[in-house]
Amino acid sequence: MSAAEEAIAEGHEAVEAVPKRAMTLGTGTSLVVLAALLVVPMFVKNFIIFQMTMLLIYGLAVLALNILTGGSGQFSLGQSAFYAVGAYTSAVLMEHANINYALTIPVSAVICFGFGYLFGKPALRLSGIYLALATFALATAMPQLLKLNFLEHWTGGVQGLVVTKPDAPFGLPMSQDMWLYYFTLAVTVAIYIFSVNLLRSRSGRAFMAIRDNEIAASSMGVNVALYKTLAFGVSAGITGVAGSLGAIAVQFVAPDSYTITLAISLFLGMVVGGVGWLPGSFVGAAFIIFVPNMAESISKGLSGAVFGVLLFLVIYLVPHGARQVAIFGQQLVGKLRKN
Repeated sequence: MSAAEEAIAEGHEAVEAVPKRAMTLGTGTSLVVLAALLVVPMFVKNFIIFQMTMLLIYGLAVLALNILTGGSGQFSLGQSAFYAVGAYTSAVLMEHANINYALTIPVSAVICFGFGYLFGKPALRLSGIYLALATFALATAMPQLLKLNFLEHWTGGVQGLVVTKPDAPFGLPMSQDMWLYYFTLAVTVAIYIFSVNLLRSRSGRAFMAIRDNEIAASSMGVNVALYKTLAFGVSAGITGVAGSLGAIAVQFVAPDSYTITLAISLFLGMVVGGVGWLPGSFVGAAFIIFVPNMAESISKGLSGAVFGVLLFLVIYLVPHGARQVAIFGQQLVGKLRKN
């Protein structure tokens, strides 16, 4: 009997590979970044605070996609659908049921987790480009589903819903934008820590075993079907949280806000940030938020073309995204220390 057969016979899941440390930042660097995120909003205008809030929100959505693609190797172009479900869940609960905004976020996470898990079941038969096409179909259909007449009472139909932005609690002397930023930052840090620990756990090692070689992982006792659907569920749940926070920050939800364009933007953010590198999710989010504005400032009439050229330069110069830049910087610092 082979070693693989013995491992299966004994009921052991032989997944021992430890995720690379390069998937996260070091403790010191993480603390510096966190300190900057805490201090900067105190010295900038509300509009900049709002943009920083959206950066964190999109960063969460890209992080979720990174867990799915970089963690388990499954491609998805349907993240905008999960984002929409999370956004509408919070909007409906806040405006129709008068539920506190903070309580709607875990509800959105649970609903989107279930939605993603159920979608992952039939998607088990698909892989590669076929899975991407299936999720593309989901993203394309979602805006139309939100416009259905029998849902119009809840979703507002084509007109959408206006969401009330919350005030700072306990009479704290800060604006709505600043409070929402710190609230979003707290949620982001919690989910980031959860994601890092997930990828370092037994489940995370199973994800990456499936990503590297599905047949080998199965032969070593990994329940491929379970972990692939679990990855879909976790990714959808985190994306739903991002959607909830986005609805609260923007104060508005409408079907046309969650088209395939959003899904492609999130996928682009993952590629620019570096597939499989969790901190790069926020670098990718910054790219999809700020670079289009830069392109428009260069040429309003040709903003799309300028954005395409900038994107081409990034992909050509750093094909592995921000992760490649971080590794180069780390090596440079190491050489300077030796000298």
